[in-house]
Amino acid sequence: MQVRYRVGRAVKMVIFVLLAAVIFGFGTEYLWNWLMPGLFGLHAITFWQALGLVVLGKILFGGVHRHGGGRGWRRGGWDRRFGQRWNQMSEEERARFRAGMRGRCGWGPRGGFAEDENAAGSAAAKGSV
Repeated sequence: MQVRYRVGRAVKMVIFVLLAAVIFGFGTEYLWNWLMPGLFGLHAITFWQALGLVVLGKILFGGVHRHGGGRGWRRGGWDRRFGQRWNQMSEEERARFRAGMRGRCGWGPRGGFAEDENAAGSAAAKGSV
């Protein structure tokens, strides 16, 4: 059952990649042949040349890397490692971390954590008395 699922998924992926290549290739060819000869006096290109431009653009500007496969940033497990580290922090270390993030990320009084808001409210009350 697992093998059939993987084969079916691979076939779907190949079809998707081929379909995307055809769409981007013809799109690039159409836009090039519509704009470049009139604007810059360049020659018209064929589908294969357009597909080469798409691949070249992907390599130069998008890089060749594997995407997250639907799991995105969780794939690396940084959230699990950070959770373990967070649980090992003392309350002072957590407060220092929050203050540092507030300074970097521009969190305002409403964007902080609930316990920080209570602390800010009590500090304001002490200052006004």
